[in-house]
Amino acid sequence: MSLSKLLLLACLVAGLPCLPVSAGEETAATAPTASHTEIVVSIAEQKLALVRDGEVIKKYTVSTSKYGLGDSFGSYRTPLGRMKIAAKIGDGLPAGAVLKHRAPTGEVIRPNAPGRDPIVSRILWLDGQEATNQNARARGVYIHGTPDEKHLGKPASYGCIRMKSSDIIELYSAAPVGADVSIVKGLLPGTNPILAMFAQLDAPQRTGSARGRL
Repeated sequence: MSLSKLLLLACLVAGLPCLPVSAGEETAATAPTASHTEIVVSIAEQKLALVRDGEVIKKYTVSTSKYGLGDSFGSYRTPLGRMKIAAKIGDGLPAGAVLKHRAPTGEVIRPNAPGRDPIVSRILWLDGQEATNQNARARGVYIHGTPDEKHLGKPASYGCIRMKSSDIIELYSAAPVGADVSIVKGLLPGTNPILAMFAQLDAPQRTGSARGRL
């Protein structure tokens, strides 16, 4: 018989009040709670932040729409505001796997393959939660992988948020279905506005146009 049970039995026999003896078990009050994961996308910085319990875990370089901001059908613009991840597509696919109509085609292409700009690797399908982005899901606005990595860091997409394959695979694993996503005009949480301004001034000017889908 364990020591805790012997002490409990001795208390009962002696008629003494019995206090619980902790052996390291977690109670409802002490058990760890599930963390809150969210994603914030900055139009100004062309970056995405993975945020857990209010702390920025990691930042990634992205591309939003080269046509600007909006939610109208056929506009090819990136919507602003609060959204949620409605579905995750691409479990187990290799980096560079091509997805068409949210299904793998069997083709795998390398980063910056000439003349190619499909959706690749993973899809996080977004569902708008506000009037300003209520069409996002029906429009097929995603966070997804792109082989067109040379244009990341500037607006180059057709409405979606593009990431390099290795980054979207990492984000896909970290962000569950139902996670909050916010797309904002301003800076990411914790960004120093002065340093951000100098970073934009020092950034090399890229030329060329992006071709392809969202």
